[in-house]
Amino acid sequence: MPVITIDGPKMTKEQKAELVESFSQTASKVTGLPVDAMVVIIREVDAENVGVGDCLLCDLRRTEE
Repeated sequence: MPVITIDGPKMTKEQKAELVESFSQTASKVTGLPVDAMVVIIREVDAENVGVGDCLLCDLRRTEE
C-alpha cells in the first residue's frame, strides 16, 4: 500500500479531490498497482510555518506583492 504525502497550502475540497485523483492515477500507472491500493495524505501548512532560506514564506509573499 503506497502512501503519498502532500504538504501544501490551504485548499478547497475540490482541489484536494483533484490532487488525490491525479496522484493516485499516476502512482498506479507507474507502480502497476491498482488505484485502490494508494493512500494519499494531505497536510495543509500555513505560510507562517514554512521557512525558505532564512525567511518565513508569509514574509516572502509580502515582499513580492
